[in-house]
Amino acid sequence: MSTTHFNEKAKDWDKDVEKRNRAKLIANEIVAFIKPTKQMNALEFGCGTGLLSFALKDHFNQITLVDSSEGMINVLKEKIKNQQIKNFKPLLIDLIKNPSKIEKTDAIFTLMTLHHINNIEQISTIFHSLLNTNGYLCIADLDEEDGSFHPKEQNFDGHFGFNKNSLENILNQQGFEIVHYSIPYVIKKEDTGKKYPIFLMIAKKITD
Repeated sequence: MSTTHFNEKAKDWDKDVEKRNRAKLIANEIVAFIKPTKQMNALEFGCGTGLLSFALKDHFNQITLVDSSEGMINVLKEKIKNQQIKNFKPLLIDLIKNPSKIEKTDAIFTLMTLHHINNIEQISTIFHSLLNTNGYLCIADLDEEDGSFHPKEQNFDGHFGFNKNSLENILNQQGFEIVHYSIPYVIKKEDTGKKYPIFLMIAKKITD
């Protein structure tokens, strides 16, 4: 899926109550596990309109929010301005192409973005390079599904969710240790009634 899809959806993104509730629930579980301090900095990858970061804004010193969709970043910037958020740094950037433009951080979190990234090994290497030692990588995304989550007209070309063991193996090979895994949320499609579990995997950087 191109950024065009997300540019078109950006203005109405926050109207979805489920998306807001999901972000808050994931944020609460991240805070409960990693217990961030106000000295810690964080990065949200594929931030969209920043729903997850807004739910985490009081728990970190500074949060850098990156996305490759200009529409999403524009909505995010407007929200930051309206709410007078002082500790957010929004960046319109393709992290895979420009990782060197990001400073090292203590935590990286991403919600429903990773399944859009084709090369998981590559992005995992980038995450590892951007984290301080003992930093946390928090991935919330689709559990392995049958390919029906995205409607055919979206021309989705990413992953049909993730198998826990396969994703864990990739992260282990990049120098991470999995320290937490849960299924904190389930998306139910109203038109089909099908359920799609959302996992939260938290990994710790254990090697440089």
